[in-house]
Amino acid sequence: MKRIEAINDFVIKFANVNGSGSASANELFAKAILRMGVPVSPRNIFPSNIQGMPTWYEARVCSKGYLGRRGGVDIMVAMNPQTWDADVAEIEPNGYLFYDSTRSIPETQFRQDVHTIGVPLTEISNANYPDARQRQLFKNIIYVGALSALLKVDTAVFEKLFAEQYKGKEILLDSNIKAFHLGYNYIQKHFKDALGIQVRREDQVGEKIFIDGNSAIALGCVYGGATVAAWYPITPSSSVPEAFQKYCERFRVDKKTGHDRFAIIQAEDELASIGIIIGAAWNGARAFTATSGPGISLMTEFIGLAYFAEIPVVIIDVQRGGPSTGMPTRTQQSDLLACAYASHGDTKHVLLFPEDPYECFEQSAAALDLAELLQTPIFLMTDLDIGMNQRLSKPFSWDEREAYYRGKVMSFADLEAGKDFGRYKDVDGDGIPWRTLPGTHPTKGSFFTRGTTRDPYARYSERGPDYIYNMERLIQKFKVAADLVPQPIIEQGKTPSQFGVIYFGSTSPAMQETLDVLRADNIVLDAMRIRAFPFSKVVSDFIAQHEKVFVVEQNRDAQMHTLLTTELAIDPAHLIKILHYDGTPITARFIVAAINQYLKAEASTKSNARLEKESS
Repeated sequence: MKRIEAINDFVIKFANVNGSGSASANELFAKAILRMGVPVSPRNIFPSNIQGMPTWYEARVCSKGYLGRRGGVDIMVAMNPQTWDADVAEIEPNGYLFYDSTRSIPETQFRQDVHTIGVPLTEISNANYPDARQRQLFKNIIYVGALSALLKVDTAVFEKLFAEQYKGKEILLDSNIKAFHLGYNYIQKHFKDALGIQVRREDQVGEKIFIDGNSAIALGCVYGGATVAAWYPITPSSSVPEAFQKYCERFRVDKKTGHDRFAIIQAEDELASIGIIIGAAWNGARAFTATSGPGISLMTEFIGLAYFAEIPVVIIDVQRGGPSTGMPTRTQQSDLLACAYASHGDTKHVLLFPEDPYECFEQSAAALDLAELLQTPIFLMTDLDIGMNQRLSKPFSWDEREAYYRGKVMSFADLEAGKDFGRYKDVDGDGIPWRTLPGTHPTKGSFFTRGTTRDPYARYSERGPDYIYNMERLIQKFKVAADLVPQPIIEQGKTPSQFGVIYFGSTSPAMQETLDVLRADNIVLDAMRIRAFPFSKVVSDFIAQHEKVFVVEQNRDAQMHTLLTTELAIDPAHLIKILHYDGTPITARFIVAAINQYLKAEASTKSNARLEKESS
């Protein structure tokens, strides 16, 4: 039987039981390959309960640097009897099945086109560790040692990782190294070149860092000047405020007094959390909350207040599958329309779409500036795939000379000089009024903040002209935002193409690989990555330049497609939907197949039309 042969280009998947302590062992494996200088893109796939259900950890090893999920599995580490059949079915033909052979498994449960490597992990663990909990935990390290030998990963790399992790805890260090070598030595003794897949040292990682998007957002909020965060726990966003607290305790504690220079509040619910940040922002603090789709739904009335009262807040939406509870531990780009038009009445909100941890850091800081510049809520739209999975990222950078831009804030001197102050008055034609912060002046610059209609000087009014003035000013501000938000990135093909493709956010890694695969097949597409809503003129120009444009997104109802056609008055037939929404991250294989299927059908239609014309 043939076998998959590859060097630094494979997918390995660990099938474990949730709560078995496998997560740290699997992450150790991924980090070891990174230390070998080979790019790795790992993904946790976990259930929405606490313990006992299946969990998976999938790592793509790719020296070309592709970080998108590939699809298919070359090596399956099957450690969960409950999911055995489904796990075995995922393996690519001529791939490998690594399993615990302590108990006999019927031949009928194996595949004839898959190579099997059985290691008695439980037997080895039981023979060396008396404690039941130790047996389970160290069994995970034993299989990491076995895989190290099979893939020819340098043992010194693992030993150094253990030394870093258990520095000052020699008992744990020695125990882990012992367990690692139990697995390693077993393979050395019983298997020789059992895998056609190897890991070899390269220099493809360089200075890149390994970080998840939620941590990157939290750090961006620190550098961006946020001092207040309020939140209510919800998957997959909870680690944003948790990381923010960790970074604040490091960077936001006064060295002289020891006093905290930040406030982080776990509120009783999502409604309270956004209420807190609106109050903080009204008082002049930079404030944010982090949530997911269900939290956005609960926040909508307060979001409308912040929009209409023009209070600058940042809302981080780490999207997941829905509706209702949906798939809380799976990924989707499912909240675009909910956030773009959040609240009742006529509202439009600014959305930012980072593609990776680097842009999570960059855009979370930028969101705080934009919120104050535009005096409006800003949504940072990530998802579980970006937020909770570690990615290789270029190192973050920050100019220490960077000054926070507070926007149009009238000072004491301005008010003292008699400058006209109308809180909701457009004086520059950009729709953005001047504001004051509480306590700026003892007698001047005050105004009444309300959610009801008012005139340009914040005086209560239900007059139609006053309402229209406000609403048209708000839409003018939204139009101005189109030139202030991160602009699209366009990648032109080497030759002119009648086809374009639009994508955004977490579809980016898969799209980069897709474009390379299509080029190799002599299929040229122009590509545009949208980084924000509202759309600049560049977006409508790009669409107009192409006969057809594919729109790639991860939701059922084509929400980006809807935004494009609605906001830019595009003929829906001009845009071809490519939709992926099973909860797993989209793959290049999926996108390539969808584009090829359309192009094939299009060519067939044109060919038939030509034949009909010739025959007539």
